[in-house]
Amino acid sequence: MGKLSHLAPRDVFGYFEELTQIPHGSGDMEKISRFCLDFAEKYGLEAYRDEADNVVIKKPASEGYENAETVILQGHLDMVCQKTEDSDIDFAKDGLDVFTDGDFIHANGTTLGADNGIAVAMIMAILADKTLSHPSIEAVFTTDEEIGMVGALALDMSRLNGKKMINIDSEESGVVTVSCAGGSDFYAVIPLQRKKYTGKSVTLSIKGLKGGHSGVEINSGRMNANILMGRFLRHLSNVCRFDIVSVDGGDKGNAIPVMSKAVLVSDDTDMLLFEAESYAKSLKNELKSLEPDFYCETAVSDEQEFDVIEPHIRKKIINTLALAPNGVIQMSAEIENLVETSLNMGVFKTGSDEINILFALRSNKKSGLEFLEASLGEFFETMDCKTKTGGHYPPWEYKNDSVLRDLFVNLYKEKTGKDASVKAIHAGLECGVFASAIPELDCISVGPDMYGIHTVEEKLSISAVTELYEIICRMLKNLK
Repeated sequence: MGKLSHLAPRDVFGYFEELTQIPHGSGDMEKISRFCLDFAEKYGLEAYRDEADNVVIKKPASEGYENAETVILQGHLDMVCQKTEDSDIDFAKDGLDVFTDGDFIHANGTTLGADNGIAVAMIMAILADKTLSHPSIEAVFTTDEEIGMVGALALDMSRLNGKKMINIDSEESGVVTVSCAGGSDFYAVIPLQRKKYTGKSVTLSIKGLKGGHSGVEINSGRMNANILMGRFLRHLSNVCRFDIVSVDGGDKGNAIPVMSKAVLVSDDTDMLLFEAESYAKSLKNELKSLEPDFYCETAVSDEQEFDVIEPHIRKKIINTLALAPNGVIQMSAEIENLVETSLNMGVFKTGSDEINILFALRSNKKSGLEFLEASLGEFFETMDCKTKTGGHYPPWEYKNDSVLRDLFVNLYKEKTGKDASVKAIHAGLECGVFASAIPELDCISVGPDMYGIHTVEEKLSISAVTELYEIICRMLKNLK
């Protein structure tokens, strides 16, 4: 301990170092939750913990702020645990080996947990400091954010009084986030009927695509391997006869698939192979600037018996891959360059008796998300396919009038001489959960510079933490 004790503000970095010594990977929340309760008891603050291990700590308003609106300060308690191959740390019981290098804090051989430990540390420093001027504060520490915002979704928001919230779960200094996407998982099932076929197969494997996060990269033009396979199969169906054994691509709904493989059989294997390789060359030329590493690998098997999908279902498969909506559906009219509504066919898996398909749906508007679900439902209904939705999380819609946004922008300019950047993201934040449950919530998300989050290269800027902490304290002083 004490490796960060020389840093200022000392309370912030002192609390952060304490947090790094407490195991708090996602799913292991009890110890850090207990630490928060003990902290509240030490400073005589009202606190409670719920069944999801969320902790809420309340600090009364300072003198002169008794009539000001309560402010919620919020961060999450869990961290993503990653380590190098040669690290012998046990995240379930060991603390992290933190150190400084210039302006940065690192952890030796592991993730640092600055996402979101530094938020918890800043909030604790504010709660402990009796010299600050501020309205009444509700400090909300949520659990298991990294595995689906589990704690926030379980939190009883009716117990909170605040209508203003500062979330400290962003990773870029000088940026204030004011909107995020909501989302859901859309599942479709194509029932299969099969028949026996003896012959050779041709396997087509799409490889070399860039992929990426289906929210962050959805407007980058990166190709979805499943959709590209749909183009392949539709073209081949127009020039030669074949049956499908299987089509498989992607393994996560929220990742743009980088690979897809189709196993096909035909009475004329040579023609099928020729047409596939010819079309691959055509696509390679088309995508050379967008996907320079794309290629299609082909392989022919020995003669054997296959369970092939009945021809009338083949058309459903090709139509789904080639015609189902995918990618950007709507750009925002309010925030420049923001994708407002999108979807990603992340998984297409063939089993023995059914094909399972998973789309990740996102929208910064609740109505946009509802539109996507209805559109996909009707698309698959025309093919007599079963569908369901799950994994819903609400969007955080943009507010034209935000006291917190304007105050942060002004104070950031005053502090740094630079203009803050007001942004929205096409991915989920806990702010969406709070905004959906608390009517008229004025909310922003801010954070200090950190890099390599969720990797062993994670590092946190010391100067950016100091700067942001001062701005948040000034914001509280101005919310009278």
